[in-house]
Amino acid sequence: MKSKRETEREISQAIIRFEKEFMGRGPLEARTYVIEDMVLVRLKNVLTPAELKLAQSEEGKRGRYLIKQVRQELIEQGRPLLDAVIHAILGLKPVSLHTDISAKTGERIIVFSLEGQPEFPQG
Repeated sequence: MKSKRETEREISQAIIRFEKEFMGRGPLEARTYVIEDMVLVRLKNVLTPAELKLAQSEEGKRGRYLIKQVRQELIEQGRPLLDAVIHAILGLKPVSLHTDISAKTGERIIVFSLEGQPEFPQG
């Protein structure tokens, strides 16, 4: 049985792969936390150069809104893949997925709620 830390690292690596393969660019940093029946994933520097330019343009507020909308739709399209990854690693099915992205900082948060609590070895 894998430790909690090893499992969190495996989830981070899987999410990075998803971001690279499905979204076109991976984050520069990822950190995962399993907290009771939730998985919290924090990704840093996920925006493409084009998205950064759009967010910083004169129409920045509108650009940031568009980035959030497009990224939200992409996550919804990739949700079955994300759910399958979490299920394969933890042995528990995700019940829901919540996400937000900051077009100013390029940080994304993904939260999965699970059908139960994963078990890890004590020690």
